Amino acid sequence: MEGQALLKLENITRKFGDFTAVNGISLEVIPGEIFALLGPNGAGKTTCMKMITGTLQATSGSASLSKNDCFQERHLCMAQTGYVPDDPTYPPFIRASELIRFQGEMHGLDKDTIARSTEPLIERLELSDALEDFATNFSKGMKKKLAVVLALIHQPRLLVLDELTNGLDPYATRDLHQLMCEQRDAGAAILFSTHLLDQAEKLCDRLAIIQKGKISICGSIEQIREDNDDLEQLFFRHTSLEGETSQTVEED
Repeated sequence: MEGQALLKLENITRKFGDFTAVNGISLEVIPGEIFALLGPNGAGKTTCMKMITGTLQATSGSASLSKNDCFQERHLCMAQTGYVPDDPTYPPFIRASELIRFQGEMHGLDKDTIARSTEPLIERLELSDALEDFATNFSKGMKKKLAVVLALIHQPRLLVLDELTNGLDPYATRDLHQLMCEQRDAGAAILFSTHLLDQAEKLCDRLAIIQKGKISICGSIEQIREDNDDLEQLFFRHTSLEGETSQTVEED
């Protein structure tokens, strides 16, 4: 891929006591691409994303967004980032409409701008009838849809999407996949994690397979196909080995 990296991770590591959840991961995501972080449950994908968004501090290594440090300058990074966690949670007794207004105001948007930014998306995701309900009472799928609205309200340059379609039916999944592609085509950089091989193969421009906190292979989906492995074979081969070394597939 050509272009200057928007997001850059360099040898990032996170330990919890004696357990190493993420171990020396390096990757870059550029504007106008969808980058999939692919791995089984527990591989370290969510920990990576929490470090990118500054929710977790790295034990070592660095993460930067537009040359701003994701840990020391988190406010500057989050002003450019939209984050959808795997399991969104909301405070009790807060209505969805209030959360949307609060999120917009936190990004310095006025009432009219918030409405213009969110109303088409709210209608598209079929949230209109639920705006005055308490968000904490939403189903998991509705919570995820609301998180998408909150993530896109300020037109971020980077989208960080953790298991985006968990809890969604096939229609909502299709809509969010289309939305991801639209954001990519508009120039956003998108990093999404998944353990679903078909989603990664369908959507991503590049991918990294992560297992036990390490990247075992990283490259474009086209180059990986040229190596005569389908993605399923590649996934099982690179997630079943212990002590593997990372491999980067270079494009010509």
